[in-house]
Amino acid sequence: MRLPETQQSLIMTTLYGIPNCDTVKKARLWLAGAQIDYTFSDFKKEPPTVALIECWLRDIPLDVLLNKRGTTWRALSDEQKQSAETQQGAVALMVAQPSLIKRPVLAYQQHYHAGFQTDFYATLFHKE
Repeated sequence: MRLPETQQSLIMTTLYGIPNCDTVKKARLWLAGAQIDYTFSDFKKEPPTVALIECWLRDIPLDVLLNKRGTTWRALSDEQKQSAETQQGAVALMVAQPSLIKRPVLAYQQHYHAGFQTDFYATLFHKE
C-alpha cells in the first residue's frame, strides 16, 4: 500500500550536504551499511531555502547549524560575520553560501540533526 505524498514526506529520511565533504561521506557510508533508505540532497545542486533552514532551526540551535570553524566562515568580511549575529542575517548567509551549514543535516521522523556521530546515528536508527 502506498502512502499519500504528505505522509510519505513525514517518514522519509533525507541527508543534506555536499558530496565531497568527509563528514557527509562518513554519514552516507554508515547509512548504506545500516541499510537505511534515504534521499541525498546536494547543497551544490539544490541550495537550501530560507524556509528549509528555518525548519532545521526548530531542532538545531543556530550556533550549531552555522559552521564558524570552516574556511568559508573565515573568508567572510567582518560585515558579513556581523550580519550573522541575528537569525535572519545568519539564515540569509547560509542560503547564499550553503558551505556555512554544519554538515550533514539529517531529516528523520520529522526532526533535524546536524553533524555525524556513529553512536548517535546507531541510537537514532536503533542499530546498536
